[in-house]
Amino acid sequence: MKPQRKAGPRTRALGVVAVCGALTLTACGANGGSAPSPSPSAPSPSPSAAAGAIACGKTATLRASGSTAQQYAMKYWITTYTRACAGTKIAYDGNGSGAGQDDFLRGRTAFAGSDSPLDADQVKQSEKVCADGGRAIHLPIVGGPIAVAFHLPGVDRLVLDAPTLAKIFNGRITQWDDPAIAGLNKDAKLPATPIRTFHRSDSSGTTDNFTAYLAATARDTWPYPHAKKWPAQGGGSAKGSADLAAQVQRTTGGIGYVELPYAVDRMLRTVSVATGAATPADANVIAASHAIAGARTVNTGHDVILDLDYGTKVPGAYPIDVVTYEIVCDKGNKPETWPATKAFLAYMASQKGQQNLTFQGYATLPAKVVDAVRHEIGTLS
Repeated sequence: MKPQRKAGPRTRALGVVAVCGALTLTACGANGGSAPSPSPSAPSPSPSAAAGAIACGKTATLRASGSTAQQYAMKYWITTYTRACAGTKIAYDGNGSGAGQDDFLRGRTAFAGSDSPLDADQVKQSEKVCADGGRAIHLPIVGGPIAVAFHLPGVDRLVLDAPTLAKIFNGRITQWDDPAIAGLNKDAKLPATPIRTFHRSDSSGTTDNFTAYLAATARDTWPYPHAKKWPAQGGGSAKGSADLAAQVQRTTGGIGYVELPYAVDRMLRTVSVATGAATPADANVIAASHAIAGARTVNTGHDVILDLDYGTKVPGAYPIDVVTYEIVCDKGNKPETWPATKAFLAYMASQKGQQNLTFQGYATLPAKVVDAVRHEIGTLS
């Protein structure tokens, strides 16, 4: 889905509109991705139209924090919901999944957004925050591709596989004309430019999912387990996906991992991943949706957790993906904010809340997963 003529990222994006037209998108991401350049102030329906579809909870002021992966979606949801539900104020701090988890477990927020589930010790800790014998649970709300963004003038298309990505981010491949990269890109004119890798400096679910991909698919070249904190030595770092994307954009030879909307917003090219399928998979919402559709759903009590298949070889499935969970108590949520929180979560998971996410650069979750989330929200207290 990539034009062969040389052009800037925005021109290439517009060149694949016809492909994305099946999803009624108006623009597409770098390298044929399906995300437009998102806007911090997402468009909203008129208050009267929104009010007809959104059931508002009791007026309240909500504070939430966590995942940067869902930040563009969250801005859209908050704008739409608060226009429909006058008087309710919602502040979301995209401070990273780890910080969001900590905020929730310390009772600072009504809910947290996280690209990684809490571990067993954290779930136990949540019992101090959730009243009436409750504990934290996970509700998957949104998904999308983690794009490997790069800045290499003269290279319009770049294909990498898991072992090569692992060697790059582990400092074992340090030049862009390395034979391992050249072998995957026979038609590209790769320069002898030093590779400059960038990773997240904060505790991040994006890092957790990216390292989970490497750990699952490149065991011989990636010696680390998945983790929210970057485990390897070397490379540059940045706090948050926006800053990481900015670092890659300003660095010749730069490469880093960010959620697709941040790559598109900076007009960065993104890596196509060789998975073992007949053709490499591009970082776009269609390819991410194909991969997420193959995830196994693990239900424990009120939890709905997706086990992603990072090693998928399904044609057209992009393997490096993230699912963001909203973390709340199964019971014993803060009584002063829970009616509004529950109504907001119900809107996020509703057909109206989910229908425009592709415009923000997000993949669709399987219908059975969204149905399960809607059911669970109705049982929480």
